Amino acid sequence: MKGNKSNKKCTSIGGQAVIEGVMMRGAKSMATAVRDERGEILVEAKRLKAPDKKSGFLKLPIIRGVVAFISSLVTGTKCLMRSATVYGEEESSNFDNWLSKKTGINPIDIAMYLGVILGVLLSVGLFFFLPQVIADLFTFIDKTSIIYFLIEGLVRILIFISYILLTTLLKDIRRTYMYHGAEHKTISCYESGMELTVENVKTCTRVHDRCGTTFTFLVMIISILIFAIMNTVLLELGLDLNYLGLGKLWRFLIKLATLPIVAGVSYEILKLLAKTKAKFFIIFKAPGLLLQRLTTREPDDKMIEVAITAFKKVLEMDEDESIPECEFNVFGTSKTLLEKVKSIVNKKGENDADAEWIVSIVLGVKRSEIGDLTAVTREQSERALEIAKKRAEGVPLWYIIGETEFYGYKIKVNENVLIPRPETEELCYNALKEITENSTVLDMCTGSGAIAITISKESGAQVTAVDVSEKALEVAKENAIINGASVEFVLSNAFTNLDKKYDFILSNPPYIKTGDLASLQEEVKREPSLALDGGKDGLNFYRILSENAHKFLNFGGTIFMEIGINQDEEVIKLFLENGNYKSANAIKDINGINRIIKVVRNDV
Repeated sequence: MKGNKSNKKCTSIGGQAVIEGVMMRGAKSMATAVRDERGEILVEAKRLKAPDKKSGFLKLPIIRGVVAFISSLVTGTKCLMRSATVYGEEESSNFDNWLSKKTGINPIDIAMYLGVILGVLLSVGLFFFLPQVIADLFTFIDKTSIIYFLIEGLVRILIFISYILLTTLLKDIRRTYMYHGAEHKTISCYESGMELTVENVKTCTRVHDRCGTTFTFLVMIISILIFAIMNTVLLELGLDLNYLGLGKLWRFLIKLATLPIVAGVSYEILKLLAKTKAKFFIIFKAPGLLLQRLTTREPDDKMIEVAITAFKKVLEMDEDESIPECEFNVFGTSKTLLEKVKSIVNKKGENDADAEWIVSIVLGVKRSEIGDLTAVTREQSERALEIAKKRAEGVPLWYIIGETEFYGYKIKVNENVLIPRPETEELCYNALKEITENSTVLDMCTGSGAIAITISKESGAQVTAVDVSEKALEVAKENAIINGASVEFVLSNAFTNLDKKYDFILSNPPYIKTGDLASLQEEVKREPSLALDGGKDGLNFYRILSENAHKFLNFGGTIFMEIGINQDEEVIKLFLENGNYKSANAIKDINGINRIIKVVRNDV
């Protein structure tokens, strides 16, 4: 419902339109809300230095206006550039990547600095240098007279209005003006005491006393008077304003030097005019309010939603200092993205390798190339941070990614299968020294099918893979199809459903002691216990193998098994005491640990 005098509110919150969004700035915080190309509203919020913590000097009249002018210029440009990264092109160019590598600076930061510099140069040239050049064409007018400054000021105002009119011809600028209208209407709605809803905001005015357009117009008017006064004072002091015949240059430089004073005085006048509703002052407000009819347009509902989001965020953060800052997940560099991922993943100062893997996988580069400052897109940044958050919760990295690499092959993994480890690659490496294309091979406890697929692809042997889990076999079958491997899959509890013999049996069985499961790393606990739990002493499955494997091995056949640390002696003892095997010995892994047991069946 409509507000009335009894529930009107006062606020110092102001803002500006940005690309497809709105920035709102309060006393202690600022927030920028932007609707991206997918239709989602993204928010970035920062805390500002509280007014009571600022230097008393900076609060002095005129001085505070100068500070506000400079601050709004820098902050406004930065917000504009930040919004552009949200709604801009997703793909970084080769030039972006080259520039970031050569300079070590984010291309977006470079663009922002250049934007500020070019914006200032354009404004100075268009609204100060050009009016002086045009005014100088009136050679019959004394350059020190008030008439000269009035003509120069009038030209400046005409250029300003023409500039605004020309910008309305551009579609993107017209949309920005609509967001400008949404910003004003939202602030007006709040000040009217109405609830911040789209329907309420639509009924409010899109012109506002504290608008930057009005401020700019005041600068145009005040500059006429202050430039004239400054010129007169300098002449009274006996300064030669045509020194070395460079009168035009000196007059231009004087204007630039006086501009902060103009901004400071204009700021104070704007604040005074905004505080009063007296009809007498409408004559001073009218020009700025009329210009706002050009720089604002009626917004659509979605634009209003964006403005409300930004405004509410500032309200929340100004009232509650515990609310954290937030930022867009937008363009950056691989180096800065890696630092963000590390800060999420490394809760205990660990997992640097995981952070590097996350960034390298998302960017499609080698881990060694991450530090080359490759420019990244918002989509890549969002994906990397999403993975990092899940990893910080203890979800195994390769479950999040959905696949891992094993012996050069892409292997799909999920919570139904064990994640293949490098140690298991060494099992395959040692077995492949003896397996030929004429061999028959049984992969016991296949899980993801990594061993079976590797042996099939690398040797051409006839491979059968067994597992007791139907869900694990589904994953293994899919991996075989993905990698083009010819493997026969059998659902079986160990040897139960098998009826033939093989030249080789390979296995990475569960070998962790039941009592040790609780002390495993959080991510390991998330892997299927069926593939981890080796019983009280961790040797349950090795007993099954020692008692039954010889029945399914051809004479002289060989078994290759992965074992846990310090299990080599006990496993070897199990097989040698059985009497059906002529030899059993341990093979060290790359770290010098006895990790693989090779057992050979009797020849008869």
